[in-house]
Amino acid sequence: MTDSAIRNPRIIYVFSGKRKSGKDYVTTLLEQRLGDRSIILRLSGPLKQAYAEENSLDYQRLLDASDYKEKHRASMIAWGEAKRKEDHGYFCRLAIRTARDHYDAWIISDARRPTDVEFFKKNYPTQTVTVRVMAEIDIREQRGLVVTKGIDDAPSECALDDYLPWDVVIKNNGNQGEVNRQLEILTFMADDREGDR
Repeated sequence: MTDSAIRNPRIIYVFSGKRKSGKDYVTTLLEQRLGDRSIILRLSGPLKQAYAEENSLDYQRLLDASDYKEKHRASMIAWGEAKRKEDHGYFCRLAIRTARDHYDAWIISDARRPTDVEFFKKNYPTQTVTVRVMAEIDIREQRGLVVTKGIDDAPSECALDDYLPWDVVIKNNGNQGEVNRQLEILTFMADDREGDR
């Protein structure tokens, strides 16, 4: 399917956040609220698949939160950075190809660089909603974060630290009520755009 054959969704949520901030958790909750007309698209999925193929690794194990992924993280980041230098939108285009024309909401779960966010804002200016998931360092450590030099100070973790403005900021420090309130806002945005079609 070519890029032009994919029907534009009515809303695209572009999520960003540090490791162990709870991006996957929050995006899964949003997908559940929006139902079967939404899809989670991971920019890291195509990256991990191509990296696994090129290096004879287990692609499925690179997708989970395992020690296997952590073992390969640094070299995978360096490989991805080299690809991005060649073409900033490469992984964004690969990710959206997994969408089919019946999805009204795309949930990009893992934007990591300004160029990721800008790809969607440039190509889908009226549909894009940017979302930053934040969690305190002690909460992230309770979730299993081990701060690692060369990973947690790399562009894949830090490039969006000073990016502004975010349309919505979700503080995911364990207060489910606060997370639910922010998810209600995101759900309302999708419902509100339903009328625009």
